Amino acid sequence: MTTPHQDESPGALLPGTRRALLHRIAVGQAEGRAPSMVAAVVRDGQAVWHGSRTAGHGPDPGERVQYRIGSLTKTFTAVLVMRLRDEGALGLDDPLERHLPGTGVGEATVGELLAHAGGLAAESPAPWWERTPGSLRPGLADVLGERPLLHPAGRRFHYSNPGYTMLGALVEELRGAPWAEVLRREVLEPLGLDRTSAQPLAPYADGWAVHPWADALMPEPVEDLGLMAPAGQLWSTTTDLARFAVFLAHGDDRVLSAASVREMRTPATVVEAADVADGTSYGLGVQIQRRGGRLLIGHSGSLPGFLANLTVSVEDDLASVVLANCTSGPPIATIGADLVRIVAEAEPRLPAPWRPLPAVDPSVLELAGPWYWGTNAFALRLTADGMVSLGPLTGVGRRSRFRANGDGTWTGLEGYYAGELLRAVRRPDGTVDHLDLGSFVFTRQPYEEGASVPGGVDPDGWRGIG
Repeated sequence: MTTPHQDESPGALLPGTRRALLHRIAVGQAEGRAPSMVAAVVRDGQAVWHGSRTAGHGPDPGERVQYRIGSLTKTFTAVLVMRLRDEGALGLDDPLERHLPGTGVGEATVGELLAHAGGLAAESPAPWWERTPGSLRPGLADVLGERPLLHPAGRRFHYSNPGYTMLGALVEELRGAPWAEVLRREVLEPLGLDRTSAQPLAPYADGWAVHPWADALMPEPVEDLGLMAPAGQLWSTTTDLARFAVFLAHGDDRVLSAASVREMRTPATVVEAADVADGTSYGLGVQIQRRGGRLLIGHSGSLPGFLANLTVSVEDDLASVVLANCTSGPPIATIGADLVRIVAEAEPRLPAPWRPLPAVDPSVLELAGPWYWGTNAFALRLTADGMVSLGPLTGVGRRSRFRANGDGTWTGLEGYYAGELLRAVRRPDGTVDHLDLGSFVFTRQPYEEGASVPGGVDPDGWRGIG
């Protein structure tokens, strides 16, 4: 049975695109043998497509039916920690011991725990925490066990569910309230996520295991994870996760600024190829990957009976949500990435209209044009958003936008030049001698005579060989 849900607003997708999206989840549900699969696509800040495919068992998997989202919960927990950072209650470089003493893993910093670089074990000691009541782990020592640290803190990426238990406990310590209550008050309610909760709210899907060699089902247990809740407890819907995707792309000052969510999306640790399939890195509670040349952020999740994925392409202003009620089978992250790709390729985003600068500063305008770093040609451009950009005139190379600091200098925002200072160095008469970018000298001509080029310029200048 197929149940398409389509938004017919002016921003709705073309019929051919909707058909391609429905085909993709139909293939995913059939080949992955999922009792049901429901998906959504977000474009330009609004949900523009919902679709579902079901074997006909259980409630119709509509936009408000809850599925368990597993480790996607970690991104919500990370948002709470970042709120504490923005308020000044903690720093990402603070050791956990400073705020939550006595855990035995306190040398790991808050930022390292967010990025799975704290050295903690991947799982809690037996019995298997995803399939047993949280009451079996009443204290943090029960979550960590006798050997909680497997690697030196800060040395490598090692995905850790207990690490996010520590972060949830940190939130409770600093807020003086249970993690779920803080999450509801500070994130879910402001963002309007009224169908996201720590406990299932009807209507919700049942979780199933599908026999690997037979088309047969077995119900999976649904456990309250207790202290492990910040790592994977939540239930949600495609509608709510679509709104959360918009937040991860643009921020919301009621919860976190655009700058802070951008920081969450920035790689914070090196990920080995063997650690995360198709992964390139991990931010602060956010998975980061590159597929088909497209940079995608978000998170996947799984718990017995459920799979979840949220994928965002910030550059395309596109996102997808995919939920299924089976323990394994569908390649959920691949399906999520495919939904984004289908829309991006079928209906490429229209660029914003070009607009001129509202005002021109002559002292900045005189810096526009070609510059040379040694013999490499670069161009500096003024943009309508008040920034300047610097990049190679041709081919590939280091490039960045720079934000004005209000004192005649600019700070790099991307790549090699992120955080580096750009300034124009002037002669006593006020004319520009060169640009200084993190000590690199850019001149108007290659090795310009009379300019302050470190190491000097040969007085005989350019020559041939004869």
